Amino acid sequence: MIGANEPVQRSPQGKLLVIDGCGQMQHAPRAAFVDFLEASDLVIANDAATLPASLQGWHFESGARIEVRLAGRRSLDLDDVTHFVAIVFGDGDFHTRTEDRPPPPQLAPGDRLVLGPLSAVIERTLDHPRLISLRFDAPPAAIWEGLARHGRPIQYAHLPTPLALWDVWTPIAGPPVAFEPPSAGFILDWSSLAALRNRGVGFATITHAAGISSTGDAKLDRRLPFDEPYRIPASTALALRRARRNGGRIVAIGTTVVRALEHAAARDGRVRAGFGIATQRIGHATRLRIVDAIISGTHAPGTRHYELLRAFADDETLRKASDELDTHGYRTHEFGDSMLLERRMDCQGHKGQTRLLAA
Repeated sequence: MIGANEPVQRSPQGKLLVIDGCGQMQHAPRAAFVDFLEASDLVIANDAATLPASLQGWHFESGARIEVRLAGRRSLDLDDVTHFVAIVFGDGDFHTRTEDRPPPPQLAPGDRLVLGPLSAVIERTLDHPRLISLRFDAPPAAIWEGLARHGRPIQYAHLPTPLALWDVWTPIAGPPVAFEPPSAGFILDWSSLAALRNRGVGFATITHAAGISSTGDAKLDRRLPFDEPYRIPASTALALRRARRNGGRIVAIGTTVVRALEHAAARDGRVRAGFGIATQRIGHATRLRIVDAIISGTHAPGTRHYELLRAFADDETLRKASDELDTHGYRTHEFGDSMLLERRMDCQGHKGQTRLLAA
């Protein structure tokens, strides 16, 4: 696959690889994803807006330059923005590959971090030299103002120019709670939402604090994803039950939606409205209870997003999909192309197309 190196959310040349529950594959324009859905289906997207979660500054005790990347918190409450989990790098920025970034100076509880107009105190180190729990010393309004004035979107070296905040907000962005964009939602625009409505496909949202993609350290990356809070509106829980009653499929736009819905249903298979914290990891051993198909970006084997796709399809199907993506020049990363992947089904004796490719 080719790394997408420009922040264009909906390229006119965007591609879509469609994989049905029997492993059959079809290529299509990315904008045509609605054509593969049916009137009984329900599409659910993450409406989280992305925080300017990268903060340049310095470590007061040593005087060393640092970059702090906010990476987690336990709440979606907009007034509860004092405490964060964060990754700390040494001097530098996104132009250097994350895995090549220098470590921060030695950090200890009580150390002060000066981050532009904001000041934070390290409360704890979290069993890794880069991972800390911090507390901002300011009221919520001042923290929001400091983030808006000084923060930048988290980004990686495959994008050579600095991202603006609007580059990482999906068209349906609402509460600013994500640390990196729920980028599968870049496939949406107002015309596609209108097309869903005209086709009779339902549309609903959740809010999920999408986490970071990489820490720059292989050992720490194995702890991803961190715990992520989410909120399911009553209207979404109702729409999901209605779609199930009518025989429709639940189509998640992005891995965060899968994680939230499956966590919400873990107790008894029902998705209820309310707040939760997704703590589970989804992979090949996961039995999906809610989501029937996912619209996702393209992901390389071994990445945590790819691991989640293994809950939808067997390894042979995903290997063939990777070959298709490579052969047809699909782009990867957050501004890349997309896949529509249906959960595997029993296809023994199956003839013709499944619902996905026949839609």
